[in-house]
Amino acid sequence: MGRMLIALGLLVAALGALISLGERLPFRIGRLPGDIIIRGKHSVFYFPLVTCLLISVILSLVLWIINRR
Repeated sequence: MGRMLIALGLLVAALGALISLGERLPFRIGRLPGDIIIRGKHSVFYFPLVTCLLISVILSLVLWIINRR
């Protein structure tokens, strides 16, 4: 339980740093190449496919490192 709380705290801190420094990064989280954007006359459909995959890989690695014994 302690490791999980430490990892969660580090994850929240990293997410906060990304949000704070997001505009200065060379890439924009949520606007990566491969994200699907379809613009119509009166609507916009946005599906962050690559962003979701990247977040999934990062969370999987963090949880794998935490649960490794």
